[in-house]
Amino acid sequence: IQHVLLLYSWCLLFSFSVSMFLNTLTPKFYVALTGTSSLISGLILWWYFRKYGTSFIEQVSVSHLRPLLGGVDNSAPSAASAAGGDADSNRQSVSECKVWRNPLNLFRGAEYNRYTWVTGREPLTYYDMNLSAQDHQTFFTCDTDHLRPADAIMQKAWRERNPQARISAAHEALELNECATAYILLAEEEATTIVEAEKLFKQALKAGEGCYRRSQQLQHHGAQYEAQHRRDTNVLVYIKRRLAMCARKLGRTREAVKMMRDLMKEFPLLSMFNIHENLLEALLELQAYADVQAVLAKYDDISLPKSATICYTAALLKARAVSDKFSPEAASRRGLSTAEMNAVEAIHRAVEFNPHVPKYLLEMKSLILPPEHILKRGDSEAIAYAFFHLQHWKRVEGALNLLHCTWEGTFRMIPYPLEKGHLFYPYPICTETADRELLPSFHEVSVYPKKELPFFILFTAGLCSFTAMLALLTHQFPELMGVFAKAVSILCCCSLLVNKDTSAGKAELNAARY
Repeated sequence: IQHVLLLYSWCLLFSFSVSMFLNTLTPKFYVALTGTSSLISGLILWWYFRKYGTSFIEQVSVSHLRPLLGGVDNSAPSAASAAGGDADSNRQSVSECKVWRNPLNLFRGAEYNRYTWVTGREPLTYYDMNLSAQDHQTFFTCDTDHLRPADAIMQKAWRERNPQARISAAHEALELNECATAYILLAEEEATTIVEAEKLFKQALKAGEGCYRRSQQLQHHGAQYEAQHRRDTNVLVYIKRRLAMCARKLGRTREAVKMMRDLMKEFPLLSMFNIHENLLEALLELQAYADVQAVLAKYDDISLPKSATICYTAALLKARAVSDKFSPEAASRRGLSTAEMNAVEAIHRAVEFNPHVPKYLLEMKSLILPPEHILKRGDSEAIAYAFFHLQHWKRVEGALNLLHCTWEGTFRMIPYPLEKGHLFYPYPICTETADRELLPSFHEVSVYPKKELPFFILFTAGLCSFTAMLALLTHQFPELMGVFAKAVSILCCCSLLVNKDTSAGKAELNAARY
C-alpha cells in the first residue's frame, strides 16, 4: 500500500508540474516549436529522398499501401523483356563499364592524323590508344612469335608508345619476311590516304592467307599450334574487314557489302568483331531497307547484347513507314495510329538504351571524330553512331521530325532512369567517368538525364521554409506580426464581401432583365 501511495503521489506531482509548465508557456513558444518541427521534418524528408531516390510518402504508398489495395508495381519490367533483363543484369554485375572496340573506327594515319594536322588537336586520348595497343597484342601476337624473327619484332612493335618507333619496327620486320601484321601497322598508321591503306592491306591479305593455310593444317597438333592458328585467324579476319571498310569509304559500297557478307559466312563464330554493324551501315547507304530488316531480325534478339546501331536502326525503319506524313498537331487531334505507335515505342526503346544520341542526330550538339573504343549506352557510343548514321536519318523524310517530337517523352515514362529502367537495366554509374577518359578534353561529355525533385518534396520544402520564417518573425516582432495578421484577415473578409455583393448584384440585374 505504501508503494502504491508513493507511486500515486509521484504521478500527481508529475501531472501538476506538467500542467504548471504548460500554463506558463507563451504563444511565442508554440509558434517557434511549430516552425522548428516543420523545418526538421523537411530536412529529414529531403535526406531520405537524397539517400533512397524516392520520397518517404511515395515509398510507403508503393511498398505498403499498394499491396493492401491490390495494386501492381509499374516499375517492374514487362513480361516480354523479363528474360533479357535478367541476362542484362547479370552482365552488368560482372562488368558495368566494359569498353568495346568501335566497329567503325577510323584509320589513324589517313583520318585521325589528318585531323591533327588541320586543327592541331589530338582526337584520341592516351587511354583509348592504350586500349588499342592491348587489343593488338591480344589479336596479333601469340606465344610462338619468338620462333619467327619478323613476328618477334612485331610483338615488340605493338608495345611501343612512339608511333615512329612502331613504324620503323614494321619496316624492319618486312625486311626479314612478308609479315602480315607489319603491313597492318603500316596501313593503319603510316598511310596518309585510304587508297594507300587499301594497297597495304591487300599485301597483308596475301601474306595473311598463306600463314592461315599453313597453321590450319597444323592446328590440331598441339596447344602451341592451336594458339598460332587462332592468331592467324584473327589477323585474316581483321584484314578482310578493313579492306571492306576501305571499299566502303572509297564509294564501292556494293563490293563492301559482298565482302562483309562473305566474311560473316566464312567466320560465323567471330561475333566479337561486330561485323554486322558495318554491314547495317553499308546497307543503309544503299537504301536496301529490306536487307537491313533481315539483318536486324537476326541480331536484334533478346539474348544478344544490344547497341545503339541496332536500337536506332530499328527505330529508323519503323519511323520510315510513317514519318513522311506525321504531324504532331494532327496526331494530338486524332490520336496515334498503330504504325505511329510502333514507331514511337521503337524511338523510346532506342532513347532508353542510349539517351545521348538524339542531341547529335538533331544537331543540338556538335560531333567530333569517334574514338577507337566506345562505352555502350555512353556518350562515346552516341558519337560513333551519329558520326556515320546522321546522313541515313536525314535521307528518310520526316524521320528527324518524328524523333524531335517524341524522344523526350522517354524520361516521362521512366522518372528515375539512373535507378530503374523500363526495357533495359538502369544506367551504370561509372559511364560518365569512363567516357571522360575515352573522349578528348575539348569535347563536352554528355551525361545521363538528372533526376528531378518530385513536386511533393518541393512543396514540403517551401511550406516548411515559409512556416519557419513566420515563426521567426512572430518571435522577433510579435506586435508587428499581430497587426499584419489582422490586416490580412480584414482584407480577406472585405474581398469575400465584395465578391458576394458583386454576385448578388449580378443576380438582381439578371432578374430585372428577365
